[in-house]
Amino acid sequence: MAQSAEQLLPYIAATFDQMPFNRLLGLQVSRFADDEVEVRFPWATQLVGNPIQQILHGGVIATVLDVAGGMMAVASALGRFSDKDQSELVQRFGKMSTIDIRTDYLRPGRGEEFIATARVIRAGNKVAVCRMELHNEQGVHIALGTGTYLVG
Repeated sequence: MAQSAEQLLPYIAATFDQMPFNRLLGLQVSRFADDEVEVRFPWATQLVGNPIQQILHGGVIATVLDVAGGMMAVASALGRFSDKDQSELVQRFGKMSTIDIRTDYLRPGRGEEFIATARVIRAGNKVAVCRMELHNEQGVHIALGTGTYLVG
């Protein structure tokens, strides 16, 4: 039975929450809507990239931005798939992927909690482009990214 985009959002958020790598990083989806995605994670020593400065690893930052952007791209495509049954949706979502991502590191990744947000810049039938940002709990802007995602 087909479900609306609104009905599918919690199912997709739960899927991202259950991905083993996302769990390893401590990522939690705190907002997943058709207009914005928010992913949070706490500071953890295993995420350190520079042990002298005690800052996040750049790969962690890029990964979190990619996760948020990918979720936003999926959310942007949901409206086109609302007439599909669950098995067809799983097949389509399995083919969605990152085409390109750019990460700009603005400040060292310091904080107790980090919040990645994403919004769609452009959503087409095949490709979605998203803008992502990473801030700490004090609102310090750590990084931004632009991601291009295959969605159709």
